[in-house]
Amino acid sequence: MLKIGIIGAGRIGRVHAESITRFVKDAEVKAIADPFITEESAAWARRQGIAEVYSDYKRILEDKEIDIVLICSSTDTHSSISLEAIAHGKHIFCEKPIDHDVEKIKEVIDALKDTDLKYQVGFNRRFDHNFMAAQAAVSSGKIGELNILKITSRDPAPPPVSYIKVSGGMFLDMTIHDFDMVRFISGDEVEEVYAVGGVLVDKEIGKAGDIDTAIITLKLKGGALAVIDNSRRAAYGYDQRVEAFGSLGQVAIANDTDSTAVISNAEGVVSEKPQHFFLERYMQAYVNEVTEFITAVANDTPVKVDVYDGLKPVLIGLAAKLSIEKNRPIKISEITKKYNL
Repeated sequence: MLKIGIIGAGRIGRVHAESITRFVKDAEVKAIADPFITEESAAWARRQGIAEVYSDYKRILEDKEIDIVLICSSTDTHSSISLEAIAHGKHIFCEKPIDHDVEKIKEVIDALKDTDLKYQVGFNRRFDHNFMAAQAAVSSGKIGELNILKITSRDPAPPPVSYIKVSGGMFLDMTIHDFDMVRFISGDEVEEVYAVGGVLVDKEIGKAGDIDTAIITLKLKGGALAVIDNSRRAAYGYDQRVEAFGSLGQVAIANDTDSTAVISNAEGVVSEKPQHFFLERYMQAYVNEVTEFITAVANDTPVKVDVYDGLKPVLIGLAAKLSIEKNRPIKISEITKKYNL
């Protein structure tokens, strides 16, 4: 029986804890830690059968019975806790991003060398049934040679400006998932990025130094082109769509809805809005990703989203930010050269 410790008892930490408790056999969450643990959080943990609740995450790292650590704490702690967990010989599932600072990600990569530890990054969309179907259609050749990949990603509403100020910016917080999807669905690497953006949703976001609306075009090494459109606001719900167009056809995925019911009457034809936000849309994906990670640890097989998969979307995000600043296309090689990668 694998023993698991979760660092971070916020929204995503709870999602993973409940997923493991309900759906994963041969593993149990032994402990959870959060510096801001409350009585309510402790009571929730007890209901999940989690025996130990701490305010200090180091107690999880020092517990020799714990095999796996899930890092679900604030972004600014991901890389430092990763390094500590590696030093304690723990297998690690780390929510995205590993860090906004490439040098800190490199430290994690270096620390993992010459170890047998599993390290998976939480890009959950790779485990969503829709995105998996699109990727399978592309990789199996059903649409022929990929020519154009279009990704739409729009949140129902912007986060608080207080969050914007520490998020790393839209490209490293929101679009980072879409950069990962470009790599996942295409099976290719990004060579060049050109981004344009604006503040069309909330002027306070602009005052905080970020954008809330963007279009990013990407050239892939194999020759295909990709386009991502982002907005921090979609009045109709969480908008997550993809179209991959190739020499033999195309594959497209639509938004998930609570039902497929369509009402047709004299007033019109009406279907349900997309599900409201990421927890509704991707709940099963969260179950799938943590289940597959635990299986990889148990069977000593490779993880599906490794530390390098965690690094590359950050490099693309930095290229997109630089493109906005310089008002020109940015080659990924400009970013990798800066960091000696």
